[in-house]
Amino acid sequence: MRVRFLSRNSHKIEEARTILAGARVEVVPVHFALTELQTDDTEHLVRDKTLKAFHRLGHKVFVEQTGLFIDRMKGLPGGLTQVFWDTLEADRVCELFGQGEKVGVTAKTRIGYCDGRYIHQFEGEIRGSFAPEPRGSRDFQWDCVFVPDGYEETFSEMGERKNEISMRRRALDALAAHLKEAANA
Repeated sequence: MRVRFLSRNSHKIEEARTILAGARVEVVPVHFALTELQTDDTEHLVRDKTLKAFHRLGHKVFVEQTGLFIDRMKGLPGGLTQVFWDTLEADRVCELFGQGEKVGVTAKTRIGYCDGRYIHQFEGEIRGSFAPEPRGSRDFQWDCVFVPDGYEETFSEMGERKNEISMRRRALDALAAHLKEAANA
């Protein structure tokens, strides 16, 4: 089965390909910019993004939104994580949230999939904290500062092992289960 994935992030595309290959789902990347809502309501943001992608393509498609929900900030930045990250970057995030007492954070991925009739949403999450300093490659946004609970390494330091436990893995597994069920219906 083939499914289109709208993303301009090569890291997200590669992770989706790797994770979904085990479910016999071929990911076909689609690259174009969408104007995204700026909101902390991730469910609404993903629904809007999914509708825009489907209307532009006219084919089944999925989109993805991943965010950080920081306990100390009452769940912000959530859907505004990209703006948050672009403004602060790795070193400043570690200065603010990685020093002293651990600051809890939930990393969530929400996937929107439009099958031409309905929009389905799937979510995966993982708890963690911030490293005291960025560790590993800084190529994939906040992977260099996020340490999942029960681990000592950042996502970046984990490399491919991240795909076994990540929030994206959990959301993509739910999408794969839905696609399999729909194909067998």
